[in-house]
Amino acid sequence: MSYEVAHVKVRCMSTVAARRPTPSPDTSSEAAASVAPAPGRPAIDWRIRFAVLSLIWGFSFLLIKVGTEAYAPLQVTLGRMVFGTAVLVAVLAMRRERLPRTTRTWGHLAVAAVFLNALPFSLFAYAELTIPSTLAGICNATTPLWGMVLSMAALSEDRPTRRRVAGLGVGFVGVLTVLGAWQGFSGQDPAGTVMALIASLSYAVGWIYVRRTLAGAGSSHLAMSGSQLFLGTVQLAIATPLFTDLPTSFPAVPLLAVAALGALGTGVAFLIQYGLVAEVGPTTAAMVTYFIPVIATAAGVLVLGEDLTWNTPVGALIVLAGAALTQTRARAKTGTEPAKTGTEPAKASAEPAKAGTESAKAGSEPVKAAGTQS
Repeated sequence: MSYEVAHVKVRCMSTVAARRPTPSPDTSSEAAASVAPAPGRPAIDWRIRFAVLSLIWGFSFLLIKVGTEAYAPLQVTLGRMVFGTAVLVAVLAMRRERLPRTTRTWGHLAVAAVFLNALPFSLFAYAELTIPSTLAGICNATTPLWGMVLSMAALSEDRPTRRRVAGLGVGFVGVLTVLGAWQGFSGQDPAGTVMALIASLSYAVGWIYVRRTLAGAGSSHLAMSGSQLFLGTVQLAIATPLFTDLPTSFPAVPLLAVAALGALGTGVAFLIQYGLVAEVGPTTAAMVTYFIPVIATAAGVLVLGEDLTWNTPVGALIVLAGAALTQTRARAKTGTEPAKTGTEPAKASAEPAKAGTESAKAGSEPVKAAGTQS
């Protein structure tokens, strides 16, 4: 999912923006007067948009399941990328955003597209051939756990605390509960489960990579994400014909599922997420992560008729509790650094070009944006 890519890029850009000199006293008020009215107040309350985003990403796993009933996993992923890219390209054209100009940036975006889009999207599609969409949605919630482990290893400023380590342990117990470890993992396909977990790990790897290589790239969040999705689409357009045959038919329902998965789950969802990051900040916007497995489970059971045993929802709650604990350090930090985060919504909304690069620092994105969370 582009889950997570938007708020990461936005946080990186806000950091860069914070280092720029402030206007002189005689010009600051004039500049504020000219800039302040531009963003305006969103017509739809952020809580409603938050709920819509949760529903879109929560239902993504159901849409993947429906899509794979008629199309190969790589075809579902390619279709998803095509429709998602089309949405962002259309918005880019309307806003006349400039694309990144350096080959270095495009090279890093190509790598990010692998880990945040092409690989995890494909793995989730393959996984749902053998596991229920409910389990896939719960596996997706382990991304913060993977992220904590990797950030401690790859980012020198990230140091483990007792609470974060405890969160990792709690999350691991939750995964074992979901899988029914005491029953020998009976009833769950090991290969499909592993693929879903690797997909979540891929998101975390991508976030760390973006944070280390694309912070302060100089382009807007929309241009960076649209370019990333485009590169991921090209990658899948090359790989898909090599490993799949052309469909002999195009059933309407699976095709509509793929179109909705891309246009809504990858395109529109990213735009909603960035709007939330700009208005209420990345910490609040990232809370959508904790609603996705709940909605994915409800959708799988109520719409697809998937089986639900007691350990699945209980384990999911334990996973979410562990994931929340691993994020406590980030929340504490935002409270002590008002210069970087307290003014972020205002900067992001009034200066989109600056806010656009922030995604690299929070673990964008998604791009859960991002790649959608799924």
